[in-house]
Amino acid sequence: MSIVTELPPLHLDRAGPEPLAAQLADALRAAAAGGALRAGDRLPSTRELAAVLRVSRTVTAAAYDQLLAEGWVEGRVGAGTFVTAVPAAGPAPGPEPRREPADEGARIELRPGTPCTEVLDRAAWRRAWRAAADPEPDLLPRYAGLPGFRAAVGEHLLRHRGLVARPDEVLATGGSTGAIAELARVLPEGARVAVEEPGYRRAADALAAAGLEVVGVPVDDEGLRVEDLPTGLAAVYCTPAHQFPVGGRMPAARRIALVERARVEGLLVIEDDYDGELRYDVAPLPLLAALGPDVVAHVGTASKILTPTLGVGWLVAPPVVRAAVAERRERTGSRPAPAGQRVFAAFATSGDLARHLRRLRRELGERRRLLVEALAGVPLRGDRAGAHVLVPLPDAATARAVQAAAAERGVGLEVLERYAGAEAGGGIVIGYAGSTRAEFAAALPVLAEVLEGRVAEG
Repeated sequence: MSIVTELPPLHLDRAGPEPLAAQLADALRAAAAGGALRAGDRLPSTRELAAVLRVSRTVTAAAYDQLLAEGWVEGRVGAGTFVTAVPAAGPAPGPEPRREPADEGARIELRPGTPCTEVLDRAAWRRAWRAAADPEPDLLPRYAGLPGFRAAVGEHLLRHRGLVARPDEVLATGGSTGAIAELARVLPEGARVAVEEPGYRRAADALAAAGLEVVGVPVDDEGLRVEDLPTGLAAVYCTPAHQFPVGGRMPAARRIALVERARVEGLLVIEDDYDGELRYDVAPLPLLAALGPDVVAHVGTASKILTPTLGVGWLVAPPVVRAAVAERRERTGSRPAPAGQRVFAAFATSGDLARHLRRLRRELGERRRLLVEALAGVPLRGDRAGAHVLVPLPDAATARAVQAAAAERGVGLEVLERYAGAEAGGGIVIGYAGSTRAEFAAALPVLAEVLEGRVAEG
């Protein structure tokens, strides 16, 4: 049994033709139907409600009498008036929209872009949330991010990505896409920005939403083709650690060439390091931000190495870019939410983040091995880093057929054309992080079966 101390807004039209008592009864019914009042709630007394609404007690008493007669409320001697039933809010909701045929019946998702939460230590996770609640609540917004979070990110980048960044050089963000959207807003209006083709569509959409002209540039097994960049650009967006979705790793020579061209032409390079912590049997390559801190904006996220629950990421950019982003935040009042920053900082400073990354690399390395063995003879691209691979296929129609066949067997896959269109050619993108190990093992025979014979066609 609950007590209502404050009713939702009850609007009465004193100039309207309907009696105020009838209007009040209707308003109380609507509040119950909308969920603002529930069965068991106690209503204010007629005297209290009359004082709040500035009407006579006769009006509130008449409204209560009407609801009593209808059975929506009941009076209890010495206790008050209580809601006993709730009117129907409207017709029952219709059936859920039908999913696309390729998704029908999918139970094991092997789509890219989802983290491996199976290896997340739940005890450590709870400790981080408890520790995040210890500091006193903030009195003022921190537009650049919380100092503890910025320090934790600086340490993380140094230890795991080889990037030297002081805490004051780090801006907290709402994630990779959020950071890209913020960078887009400080670029010249209508400027041309190059993106990888095929590539991460959300990044391209964030740039286009800011009124920028997005230009696709082809990629190969070594990532973005720097020699194919057109002139007249303001910025270049790329994923050099593990190109999304093709999977290429940009070699050092190409990285240097991109940084040198950015310096000559005055470009801003946006480096999306969405899962750069994940690599197998290969040495780490220098970040673009380490090679060209004066021309590179480095973007990272906790979503792929931990979980999107935190909703946090980071941005390390040249001072003038960093200042423009910070100034726009203060001017618009926008900033990343601090709760996720506190949890990430607690998780990192306790050492639990480093331990988690070791478990994550072991687990995903084993899944990658199982995938390569299960698809022996099937060409794979991008299996040396990250958490997804690309299986090239003859054309987009073949890829859609494989996707549909897998869905019929309960496995969800993604087609390459989603990231560029049919002109990008055929391919299936397989993510191996989001499922459990048991689910992934169960899906491997399905993958082998639906791909059999199709790779060799055409």
